[in-house]
Amino acid sequence: MIYVSTVVFFYFSSNMDDCEKFEISEDSVNKGTEQIRPECFELLRVLGKGGYGKVFQVRKMSGATSGKIFAMKVLKKAMIVRNAKDTAHTKAERNILEEVKHPFIVDLIYAFQTGGKLYLILEYLSGGELFMQLEREGIFMEDTACFYLAEISMALGHLHLKGIIYRDLKPENIMLSNNGHVKLTDFGLCKESIHDGTVTHTFCGTIEYMAPEILMRSGHNRAVDWWSLGALMYDMLTGAPPFTGENRKKTIDKILKCKLNLPPYLTQEARDLLKKLLKRNASLRLGAGPGDSSEIQSHPFFRHINWDDLLAHKVEPPFKPFLQSADDVSQFDSKFTSQTPVDSPDDSTLSESANQVFLGFTYVAPSVLENIKEKFPFEPKVSSPRRFLGSPRTPVSPVRFAVGDCWPRAPTQTGTSSLGGFESGDQPMEVGVEQMAISSEVSAPLPIRKPSGNTTTGGPFKKQAYPYPISKRPKHLQMNL
Repeated sequence: MIYVSTVVFFYFSSNMDDCEKFEISEDSVNKGTEQIRPECFELLRVLGKGGYGKVFQVRKMSGATSGKIFAMKVLKKAMIVRNAKDTAHTKAERNILEEVKHPFIVDLIYAFQTGGKLYLILEYLSGGELFMQLEREGIFMEDTACFYLAEISMALGHLHLKGIIYRDLKPENIMLSNNGHVKLTDFGLCKESIHDGTVTHTFCGTIEYMAPEILMRSGHNRAVDWWSLGALMYDMLTGAPPFTGENRKKTIDKILKCKLNLPPYLTQEARDLLKKLLKRNASLRLGAGPGDSSEIQSHPFFRHINWDDLLAHKVEPPFKPFLQSADDVSQFDSKFTSQTPVDSPDDSTLSESANQVFLGFTYVAPSVLENIKEKFPFEPKVSSPRRFLGSPRTPVSPVRFAVGDCWPRAPTQTGTSSLGGFESGDQPMEVGVEQMAISSEVSAPLPIRKPSGNTTTGGPFKKQAYPYPISKRPKHLQMNL
């Protein structure tokens, strides 16, 4: 039987950055309330798999939130404790999910454990991964990319205010809610307590989106997230990340040394933002200054975004999933959803000393603690998700390179270009068709358009016409649909 030990209750004011914490004792929580355990949830579908466990779609069977659909992430303790870094990452993910609350970041609903497993109960995000939409569309039009990048920038900015570096931004870690808004997920590689002037040296992330300073092991800070945002933007607009090679070593070499090729069909604003985000000198990178996310959001590429409306979900997303029920799984990979959901028997029990590292893992969100409403007369918000454990890309945490460790990759798209000037201290890498001055009157991204047409056939927008054929995404970045 699993009992709630201690949880932290967050009181939110209208300012998302201000919150007051109340500790709730075991006596307060367990007085007449449910005992959370795996049997409280009915397994419906498999949503993803990985080396440490699975993600299931589940239905709450009784008690608070009975009948509601969630995602259940199940991790095997025995696999995690083999590596001290994996143990630390797992604990960090649970702690960050508990503490950080934001419209574009997932919320944790429950966390509990058995002798051999850890369980995270998260809001079911039926819109699936942004990766799936990118696969279907091939590339995004700039107004579509602008919407998603804007919401992501707000999520990253909030994490940075909390002293957290995300470090694993990629399409697979960006989920969509049932109404099409972004939810950032998977906080296993986050680094906590990193504020201005502090650096960390951990080698982790996904290579194609990894900032040069991580690869160089020279120490990094929150600026690495803005490089990753630039790599993600490039992926959205061209069909692949900016630097890919036929194996890991060659990919790293390109990230560290190669020039940035910018296709000529990109607008001036898009080109300029990419150049400023994908700067090898982290101190010169847009967002590296004291303004952090505000530097990104004030760029002309986002000139049509009303940030207050965006935060309040008043801007309609470019894609709204076509869903027939609360448990619809049509936006997830059928390779997983077609499998029979089975949570393997919990037949492995760790030693008492090994289990010490997971003390305090249990958690119940304030929204489900119905018995203490009279003590705290306010209504906390509820929302939160799940992520595929498996991914076509290869995350590293950490990684050792070996000869012959190759991925099959398609060649990257290149464009004609001429080098412009560079700021002192920055290595020349940006290549464009011409040196362009940014003007608010010329070639700005289109306003965010309302969805139109049939969203079940690959999204509401038609694919943009380009002056030459765009190659498909590299094979290792593709998913079987």
